[in-house]
Amino acid sequence: MRAQKHRPLVGAVAVALLGAAILALGHLGRAAGEQTQRGDLVSALKGELRPLALPRDHPAPVGVHLEARLRTDDGSLLPRVTRLELGLPSQGVLSTKGLPTCRPRQLRNTRSGEALMACGPALVGRGRLEALVTLPGQGPIAVHARLLAFNALVGGRRAVLLHAGAANPPTAAVLPLLVSKGTGRFGRALIGRIGPALGPWPRLRQFTVTLFRRYDYAGSRCSYLSASCPTAPSLTAGFASVARVSYRFADGRQIATAIARSCRTR
Repeated sequence: MRAQKHRPLVGAVAVALLGAAILALGHLGRAAGEQTQRGDLVSALKGELRPLALPRDHPAPVGVHLEARLRTDDGSLLPRVTRLELGLPSQGVLSTKGLPTCRPRQLRNTRSGEALMACGPALVGRGRLEALVTLPGQGPIAVHARLLAFNALVGGRRAVLLHAGAANPPTAAVLPLLVSKGTGRFGRALIGRIGPALGPWPRLRQFTVTLFRRYDYAGSRCSYLSASCPTAPSLTAGFASVARVSYRFADGRQIATAIARSCRTR
């Protein structure tokens, strides 16, 4: 059954889109990375914001590129991710006013091309992911998927729908990422939960996502992502928290990686 083929990637997809959405409200400098280790688990995150120079006192349109990796330092199999939270800093803006939305049912059982035909006007990002699928009695199978991110409303709440499609083996999956209240320096978060019904097999290894969208609404040019560089009037550069990605695994362990970067005022 086709529905059964869709299951192996869903856990990995959850991590991917949620990881992408982190960037939605971030300030990233030149591509650089941070790494966190907890026991044998290692989480790495790096990214880039374009442009680097931003207004001091109001947000301006930006595009964001993110690369994330998970691994074990001893080469053992990664545990399955069950929850991922992406913390978003308060100085960023994610705007969806006037932006078309996509419904989850429009993406179910679709390949990448079909997903674009169904929800192309709501597209806000693209990327790739790599995951390992381990089946009983078989060695790990590497799965390479194309990622598409769509603006959405899920249960009346703002969300991003992540669609992941792989050609070999033919697989597709859809995961909603809900915009939620964050904590501390990260006042907003994108949260995805991957239930046990999805199975123990998919193990995320890495993903790459670029988020960018300009669109017209009510006679104005709008941007899905905007950011500023909040600094004192006497300064021309600043240093700010950008984003945090937190993973929770099926075995109860957790790991988080945060990024802080410099920005320039214009």
